[in-house]
Amino acid sequence: MPLVNEKIVPWPAVKPYDKQAVPVPGTKRPGQTAHYRNGIWGLIDVNTPNSLTTLDQIFDVGMKSGKDRQFLGYRAVVSTNPLKYAPTFTWYTYGDIDLRRRYIGSALHSLFQKGELGGGEFQSVGIWAPNCPEWQTIDIALQSYQKVAVSLYDTLGKDSVEYIIAHAHLTVVFATSEHIPTILKLAHKVPMLKSVVCINPLSSDAARLLRDWSSTVGLVFRELSELEAYGKANLIEPIPAYPDLVASICYTSGTTNNPKGVVLKHKNLALATQSNMYGLELPENASLLSYLPLAHIYERICELCTIAVGGRIGYFTGDPLRLLEDAQILKPNFFPSVPRVLNRVYQAAMAGGNVPGIKGKLFNRAIQVKLERLNTTGEVTHALWDRLVFRKIQAVLGGQIQLVTSGSAPISPKVMDFLKIAFACEVAEGYGLTENCATCSKAWPNDPTASGTVGPPQPINEVKLIDVPAMGYTSADKPNPRGELCVRGTNCFSTYYKDEKNTKETVDMDGWIHTGDVAEIDSCGRIKIVDRVKNIMKLAQGEYVALEKIENLYSSTPIVAQIYVHGDSLQSFLVAVLVPDPVQLAGIAGSLTGTQVSPENTPALAAVCKDERVVSHILSILTKVGDQSGLKGFERIKRLHLSMNAFSVDNNTLTPTMKIRRKDAYNMYKKELDALYALGEPSSKL
Repeated sequence: MPLVNEKIVPWPAVKPYDKQAVPVPGTKRPGQTAHYRNGIWGLIDVNTPNSLTTLDQIFDVGMKSGKDRQFLGYRAVVSTNPLKYAPTFTWYTYGDIDLRRRYIGSALHSLFQKGELGGGEFQSVGIWAPNCPEWQTIDIALQSYQKVAVSLYDTLGKDSVEYIIAHAHLTVVFATSEHIPTILKLAHKVPMLKSVVCINPLSSDAARLLRDWSSTVGLVFRELSELEAYGKANLIEPIPAYPDLVASICYTSGTTNNPKGVVLKHKNLALATQSNMYGLELPENASLLSYLPLAHIYERICELCTIAVGGRIGYFTGDPLRLLEDAQILKPNFFPSVPRVLNRVYQAAMAGGNVPGIKGKLFNRAIQVKLERLNTTGEVTHALWDRLVFRKIQAVLGGQIQLVTSGSAPISPKVMDFLKIAFACEVAEGYGLTENCATCSKAWPNDPTASGTVGPPQPINEVKLIDVPAMGYTSADKPNPRGELCVRGTNCFSTYYKDEKNTKETVDMDGWIHTGDVAEIDSCGRIKIVDRVKNIMKLAQGEYVALEKIENLYSSTPIVAQIYVHGDSLQSFLVAVLVPDPVQLAGIAGSLTGTQVSPENTPALAAVCKDERVVSHILSILTKVGDQSGLKGFERIKRLHLSMNAFSVDNNTLTPTMKIRRKDAYNMYKKELDALYALGEPSSKL
């Protein structure tokens, strides 16, 4: 018989789509809306019966599904030259991980007790690695032995690593061998660091080299297998957590200054997980494909939910080009994702379907029929068209997808509607921050008009809007109130570590987090993010422009791989740097110049980017998108620079979560952007 998970709370037989959130009577105040709570479940907290309140409880619930069930999986390397991975996943069971968390946790506890580690405010432990079974195993060990996890993004530069090690007083860091040399070079700048543990297997020569190097800079080097053996010899039982115990300091990837350390307690993370179990529909033995950074709170919550249902987590190879191959082997049921990946899926599907002849006609007819059904009934399946047309798109992710989530940035309603009908399953956009454990709101399944919103507040939250008069947003706006979104609940943090100034700016006296996002709450109680309080600028004629909103709007256009929109307060129009999609650019270049260019020939594509015909044509595509999206004249891009030099973490123009560092992006292209402004605003409508 299928397992009945005690933590999952099922949907009622009929969902009140017209009352997805309800105002709390008596909470309306001047300059702000009432407080809104979930229209079905109200507000849950640590006292709600049968709720998860600590992270070690989550692993215990997963273990109840059976210690012999598959848990954490990976594709083994079968050849290094050429690099080749096994065509199947190798699995650790829940029982395997139970033993390993005890060994790792016991070892760490012993070393802290003996004074070989520690000395700071918390018994904090760093993890600097890509997603892999060891990352999750170490984190579970820390949860089970009252240690504080500090995750470092796998793509962090040495300056941020140095800052976090010092700021969080890390005396031990678990890292992969590729990161250990960076740590050893930093050792003289972070005297609190005492030990480094290599989590991946090493040759005896490599281990000896790193051990000797560590010794010369005053650090103790261990391989993970050594640490586990030490823990096995000094085994103690897990130490139960309690709700107010600090579980993690999660550093946000700042777009300007040093990252901020969000202090998260067990109750914050556990009840965020519990909140996501309300209405969660995943099969027995559900599997998740893990490729979003585990250092990011969104992926961690998704994996905690998978553990809480006794599911499996398959880790991708680490190579984005192999992601679809990983998916087709794992056949995941749950695919947490982000717009930059989902936009690519959409573009590829549309390019493959919009072809001449009967195939193209069938594709477009299938879209028309299914969209009409979605928009009238909320139904996302269709017996005929799913079999004839959409089965191939579903097969791209393995053919067994039941839940796709989109978070971290806005995604266009058109793309969301297409993904719903193409995958024929629940595709939900949600909203959250590190500060509320990536849990604030989420769209409901089978809601015909959910796309473009991020749904109602989660059961763990209540939300309200406060006026932003400088931008013209008020709680009295018609037809719906608008203002800065504030959120409160047991999942919400209360302090940035050692940072009173930012804490006071973000959390008010009543515990409300001021998100910095401008939202609207519609008549159904759904939240729609419409603007950003901080990332706005004023053009010369006094008009406010939300640059991120415009970038997100253009990002679903097939020609756009990346786009940076720039405004100058002394100018009356916007300009942009666009990194084109190589395949799309090659096609445009061929049709305009008559010369065939290969998408792989980057130098040739770079030359094409300088062709005024190509620039003009791509700008006309963006103008049409602006027309269709209802952008105002001053929100349109009037001049454009094309470049094959992408924004990246390596050149410091992207954060580890792929948000543009605006100042650094501008500095990278200052000469080109200034030159666009020097041309003046085009007199005719482009």
